[in-house]
Amino acid sequence: MSWDAAISRAVEHNVPRTMNILEKYPYIKDLAEELRRAKEAVIRDMDKYVDEAMAAVRALGGKAYLAGNAEEARRIVGNIVGSGKIVVMGKSMVAAEAGIREHLAGMGNEVWETDLGEFLIQLAGEAPSHIIAPALHMTRERAAQVLRERLGIDVKPDPVDIARVAREFLREKFVKAGVGITGANAVAADTGAVLLVENEGNIRFTTVAPPIHVSVTGIDKIVPTLHHAMMEVLVQAAYAGLYPPTYVNLVAGPSSTGDVEQVRVSPAEGPREFHLVLLDNGRRRAASHPVLWETLLCIRCGRCHFHCPVYRAMDGAWGDKPYSGPMGVMWSAVINGVEKAGRHAVLCTHAGTCREVCPMKINIPDVIHWIRTEYMRSIKK
Repeated sequence: MSWDAAISRAVEHNVPRTMNILEKYPYIKDLAEELRRAKEAVIRDMDKYVDEAMAAVRALGGKAYLAGNAEEARRIVGNIVGSGKIVVMGKSMVAAEAGIREHLAGMGNEVWETDLGEFLIQLAGEAPSHIIAPALHMTRERAAQVLRERLGIDVKPDPVDIARVAREFLREKFVKAGVGITGANAVAADTGAVLLVENEGNIRFTTVAPPIHVSVTGIDKIVPTLHHAMMEVLVQAAYAGLYPPTYVNLVAGPSSTGDVEQVRVSPAEGPREFHLVLLDNGRRRAASHPVLWETLLCIRCGRCHFHCPVYRAMDGAWGDKPYSGPMGVMWSAVINGVEKAGRHAVLCTHAGTCREVCPMKINIPDVIHWIRTEYMRSIKK
């Protein structure tokens, strides 16, 4: 089975399911409109909201950091984790953007991705092909082969059996882990709360089982209030095609209890430490850019991928790791610059379907057109 077959299967499953969700729950589109307005407010005053979010995290007993670039993010997380530990990771594109897993492994830690898709591509040594479903390019036959070859475990080419084998292998890692690392679907500036949406339950384990929880995310994930943060996770889940989500995790500082005379003390049964690492890596510069600013509205639902003819024609291999598809071209320009993003922008056919299905109504074709124009100018000089 080819990558093309895996992508086609995924599109056939996802597209009608997402359309049915949006028809059944029409309020999702209203939430998306309000969420866009809230994210625009943050983009217009990014520094204010970054400071507010970090102060709120510290008020809860957590620690907050602002990393200017990927190297700084690796250094901060490396100092928190140290060496010789088992580290479990929930899927985080920003952690992948910063090279956190590879850095921690290089420091002598045993590091495991716990999202099934990320786990499979980690074992296979491959790049993610989709923002939500990183192993989208893998057929069930290929996934079973990877598990047999890398773990020496007999597994049938069946999604149920593949999930079972991964679950049994990773359960021991959760129990023994010294550090759990996640991303964040949204960070509420007013409360310092981090929201994470998932269906597998691996993120819940990662945020609660280890004694230290580290959340690594971009400053673009900050929204004004907890109310808006909840909107973002619901909209993201619906447009990703899995609604209602199985789990929505809210993390506000280290574990605590108020059971003795209603005095809040920390820690309790969960992590004794909570760290939020916010990554800039070109985002503040993009916030003031007349075109690229719209990229920061992206909620990473991955819907644009399934409707993009270029992404499908290239079997999901369009973009720079870890960002692929139409949104990946925009994010590459923010993070890596026009010269690198331009190589992907010139492949865009401007079908416009990405703009039509985007919950944030980002004019993705116009952003890509600007990237391509600037790239062509640069290579002609």
